[in-house]
Amino acid sequence: MFCVPSTEIGAIMNITKGGLVLFSANSNSSCMELSKRIAERLGVEMGKVQVYQEPNRETRVQIQESVRGKDVFIIQTVSKDVNTTIMELLIMVYACKTSCAKSIIGVIPYFPYSKQCKMRKRGSIVSKLLASMMCKAGLTHLITMDLHQKEIQGFFNIPVDNLRASPFLLQYIQEEIPDYRNAVIVAKSPASAKRQAFVERLRLGIAVIHGEAQDAESDMVDGRHSPPTAKNVAAIHPSLEIPMLIPKEKPPITVVGDVGGRIAIIVDDIIDDVDSFLAAAETLKERGAYKIFVMATHGLLSSDAPRLIEESAIDEVVVTNTIPHEIQKLQCPKIKTVDISMILSEAIRRIHNGESMSYLFRNIGLDD
Repeated sequence: MFCVPSTEIGAIMNITKGGLVLFSANSNSSCMELSKRIAERLGVEMGKVQVYQEPNRETRVQIQESVRGKDVFIIQTVSKDVNTTIMELLIMVYACKTSCAKSIIGVIPYFPYSKQCKMRKRGSIVSKLLASMMCKAGLTHLITMDLHQKEIQGFFNIPVDNLRASPFLLQYIQEEIPDYRNAVIVAKSPASAKRQAFVERLRLGIAVIHGEAQDAESDMVDGRHSPPTAKNVAAIHPSLEIPMLIPKEKPPITVVGDVGGRIAIIVDDIIDDVDSFLAAAETLKERGAYKIFVMATHGLLSSDAPRLIEESAIDEVVVTNTIPHEIQKLQCPKIKTVDISMILSEAIRRIHNGESMSYLFRNIGLDD
């Protein structure tokens, strides 16, 4: 498990070389809070910049100090208005590029539109579009965390460091759940069962929930892989005989694995629409689990998710501060936050000083 020794944490302070500028691309208070935590760990002052909206909703960015020949790190967390967040980032990156910055590194803990990374019927791969826009604006390096699919890194023609939040979530389990040895890690779907880092690190059992209330993501992929309907067959050619497949039907929810009398810890990378988590929690309760935790890196928690969680069988939802969620925490005391500013600040320091990043991925496998 990744762990920075206390002596090294203290050493992070004031050991960056000169020529580093740290900007917050979002006027959101939560983004500023994360940026200030990172700046404190690095022992630097936040760069001077103004980011605001014109009356006509256009984004205005005014950099108020020289960035010529410097390494510029732009921190951006995704707010509720995700499209404004993207424009703030793109405009600031472009402003730094035209101001002759030596390098422009985006620190984007949660990469927006990451769920739209596969072809949909008559759709598009939006995360690839966003990657192209960032590179075109002038981004030279990207630091992010727990991409929804690791293949998104291939959409960029610049270096991408995909950091992991699992060490911090594992530490939370060990320190905040006294009887975690009596827990079982639960995969919300067979597809997510490949994330076995928690199972191997904590030496716990695993259970898999099979059958979901909503359509699985794989059911909505490129329509070209689906058989045409009988009507379409006739339209193609009257003599063409294509065998018809039985329509897909989701099986009823079942649990593969024993959760009776155990603590169930559901692990995922994103928690946004909580319907599938609520259905999983109800199923686990019926199977005898006496406590249910949900662990996720990115807590989008959109719409009425906080209220639904508060009224559900879930005992606690643990997310990191990659995304602002202070309002959601006020609505639902079950939501807990883990700070990941330490690993972001160390990544910034190592990139700026030209040091290896391998330490941050120590003991982390390809499937983690």
